[in-house]
Amino acid sequence: MSDITALVSKLSGLGFSDAPVEHAPVENVEQWAEALSTVSGLPSEYTLTKTLIFKPKQPKSEAMAPVVVIAKHDSATNAKAIGNELKLKELRFANDDVLTDMFQTAKGSVSPFALANVSKESIANVRVVVDKALLSASNIAFHPLDSSRTVFVSAATLQSFVKSVEGLTHVTEMDFTAEAGTATVAKTEKKPAAAAASADEVAGVSKGGIDVSKDVDFPRWYQQVLTRSDMLEYYDVSGCYIVRPLAYFVWQQIQEFFDAGIRSLGVKNCYFPMFVSSKVLEREKDHIEGFAPEVAWVTRAGSTELAEPIAIRPTSETVMYPYFAKWIRSHRDLPLKINQWCSVVRWEFKNPQPFLRTREFLWQEGHCAYMTEKEAMVEVYDVLTLYRRIYEELLAVPVIEGEKSSKEKFAGGVATTTVEGFIAATGRGIQGATSHYLGQNFSKMFNIVVQDPEDSGADRPKLHVHQTSWGLSTRTIGVMVMTHGDDQGLVMPPRVAETQVIIIPCGLTAKHSDEDRRAVSDACLNVEARLRAVGVRAESDLRELYTPGQKFNHWEVRGVPLRVEIGPKDLEKNSVLTARRDTFAKAPMSLDGLESSVQLMLLTIQNDMLAKARKTFDERVKIVLDWSEFVPVLNSKCLALIPWCEREVCEDQIKTRSSRDSLGDEPEDEKAPSMGAKSLCLPSKQPTNPPIVHGETKCIQCGENAKRYALFGRSY
Repeated sequence: MSDITALVSKLSGLGFSDAPVEHAPVENVEQWAEALSTVSGLPSEYTLTKTLIFKPKQPKSEAMAPVVVIAKHDSATNAKAIGNELKLKELRFANDDVLTDMFQTAKGSVSPFALANVSKESIANVRVVVDKALLSASNIAFHPLDSSRTVFVSAATLQSFVKSVEGLTHVTEMDFTAEAGTATVAKTEKKPAAAAASADEVAGVSKGGIDVSKDVDFPRWYQQVLTRSDMLEYYDVSGCYIVRPLAYFVWQQIQEFFDAGIRSLGVKNCYFPMFVSSKVLEREKDHIEGFAPEVAWVTRAGSTELAEPIAIRPTSETVMYPYFAKWIRSHRDLPLKINQWCSVVRWEFKNPQPFLRTREFLWQEGHCAYMTEKEAMVEVYDVLTLYRRIYEELLAVPVIEGEKSSKEKFAGGVATTTVEGFIAATGRGIQGATSHYLGQNFSKMFNIVVQDPEDSGADRPKLHVHQTSWGLSTRTIGVMVMTHGDDQGLVMPPRVAETQVIIIPCGLTAKHSDEDRRAVSDACLNVEARLRAVGVRAESDLRELYTPGQKFNHWEVRGVPLRVEIGPKDLEKNSVLTARRDTFAKAPMSLDGLESSVQLMLLTIQNDMLAKARKTFDERVKIVLDWSEFVPVLNSKCLALIPWCEREVCEDQIKTRSSRDSLGDEPEDEKAPSMGAKSLCLPSKQPTNPPIVHGETKCIQCGENAKRYALFGRSY
């Protein structure tokens, strides 16, 4: 089916007769019910529904077998119960790529009719579960292809449609237990009651626009927070996303901070083209092998095939370094320090995640050349310090500084330093940013040389320069969201929040005069102006069609650090009421000296957010001295500091062994994060209780002499 006309035509042959009803686009059942309440001529009673798409945990060798659940809106569609009925393991909500790629639909518009969009090759693997309660219902409401329309079909038409889907063979009827009120909506009601999700389906369901708890379904929570806060929008090219102003403002704050930092180190900004010839890209064998699966190639211009394919940069070492060789002719040209802000493309992956793993992403990449290794290494750690400060001082996210193992270092480099973060909700580590010492590997490949300044002879020997590269991407935004977000939405650190203070008029009722309302509005605007004058990013929400509660929810989803409420009684007391987003703590604040009080509170929020995240991080990093404790520590959503021999073969064995101990004989799902542990870094700050005793302390995996403590964990 390509359009609504084709769908209506198909349904007409199955007993459907009425035209679809048009209304405002909706994202959830609550909005759907409210939108339908404004439409005239509907049936006197109708049944709202939900269509959910799950994916089970499967072996890598099997084709994906999604489960489509068609149910009343208030039925307790428990994923575990459905999995048990179908004999499938660990049902999880399918991500948006499954919706768009397999079912050609989108969140908010999912309905049984998307089954007709599944290819013949895939439909045989799809399992459909129908709520038995629907089979006795009349006027069942579904979205026909998009969330701005509704059709009302009979149970017989629904059953006929499901049976008409060619190649669909797995259809099961289940008796779900409804726990959230009646399934019908009376047309005589002025405003239909919002549907509540069952406790079994979403334990601890959140308010204010987020439908699922962070602790119950983290991937779905993360997607909802990003889209419903207006941080990000999905794009029609898989793995690519639109960064909306709320998120881009965070990136701009990072840019300003980092630019000031690297300028103080003598680094200058520039820009290189995004295209690189295959001849240049392939000059550095180790480097290109590290990126080969991720390189996107341009092979055609219009209808003409290119004589030689052109790559889109996955990183810029091979783009820049031929010109380093041209620009660096003498030791007097050193050091050369440049940085560029750009996007890069890395194409090959199977499970894109907004901000974390995307096919195109924004970043900065610095590239410098020095006369000596010592000078280069000073810069490597200077930049690493800036990265740590971005996470901790701007984003309120604690990180661990360290060095990557030989296996995990940058392809073609000598050493990689890193800042490693931690996502407490999943117990996984995440690489925050890296700063590399490239040694002379690239300068030898690209012939970047200078004459030895210490030799005064006629034939002075040529020396290869020492190089560095370092990069930080928009992954920072994802890490910040995952670290601080809660079941109400974003929680923004004040230093990177586009709006730091939202001012909302409250306490006005029908008893208040127009003069009272103007006084409150004027007070809101006055407070906004006072705060803006001292550099606080404040905004007043004076929209008249929204209640204060609706405004609270709107700005809570967007994570505004501080809310200021002003009403007639507050003005009588010469004060306002403040509410912190991070703790929801409320407190009165005098209008006298308001500017300094708000600035102090924003600083307190920033510091408290970092302290809270650091406490969680510190509590979840465990020293493990025996293998028997290693996997249990991982399973408790912690990272492990272990005495380690630093051998690559041992590192591979740790990943394989920890995965096997976690899964037993069960195959690992290639689309889920790895159950095996990998080395995250060798921390710069080594534990001292107990210390590594060289020649005595043993690696917990292989029994060889341990060199240092290494941080291991499951990771993104």
